[in-house]
Amino acid sequence: MTETATDRMRKVKSILVTQEAPTDVNSPYLKLAEKYNLKIDFRPFIQIEAVPVKEFRKQKIEILQFTAIIFTSRHAVDHFFQICQELKIEMPPEMKYFCISDQTSNYLQKYIVIRKRKIFSGLKDTKDLLEIIKKHKNEKFLFPCSDIRKNDIPDFLTENGFDFTEAIMYHTVASNLSDLKNVYYDILAFFSPSGINSLYINFPDFIQNNTRIAAFGPTTAKAVKDASLFLDIEAPLPNAPSMTGALEVYIKAANGIK
Repeated sequence: MTETATDRMRKVKSILVTQEAPTDVNSPYLKLAEKYNLKIDFRPFIQIEAVPVKEFRKQKIEILQFTAIIFTSRHAVDHFFQICQELKIEMPPEMKYFCISDQTSNYLQKYIVIRKRKIFSGLKDTKDLLEIIKKHKNEKFLFPCSDIRKNDIPDFLTENGFDFTEAIMYHTVASNLSDLKNVYYDILAFFSPSGINSLYINFPDFIQNNTRIAAFGPTTAKAVKDASLFLDIEAPLPNAPSMTGALEVYIKAANGIK
């Protein structure tokens, strides 16, 4: 008989969120913990490591040959400008920057005077950004990214005949989680396939048993299923667009709260 999510539903007392702890005192995770008297811990399952300049040079990329840069995260911004600094490259005023969100574009002010630059921002996700990029077919794009990245932007640029080059500027690697070996949580919340990969790098003999798995986004959900794990909580939901929202829906059902 196949086990269902209802069969696996048990009271929730503890959650491990596989991300950095929030710095905002109004974080929805902290509110969730307080509201339902939960233990919620935070631990990144992946970490970012810079690509050494020597390794970057092997890619034979001349940064100043490009007319536009695509940034999808703060990590990309940090590591791009770190490489530029080490190579003693100063970005020209006419360089264009295409950012996935206002949050990312505002972060550029750490490195450049943004009011004097041509910066284009999506609203919140890749789809918004690609709609903007469509209007700039004549640019020569550089896409700083990790060795592990989503395919949506490169696939779009390739399929639509854009002139672009990927630049691997940082690596996504598994964190050392050995201290969690004998620690149990009711729910593990994942946000990327890399997190699932890290779980098995650290604990190759991991057996799920009664541990509930939560996944944010379709690629993470697929990684959970591909690892033959049971996906108990999938986010976003139509009535819960965030991970905390999906967790709350599950907790109310599992803990018998109306």
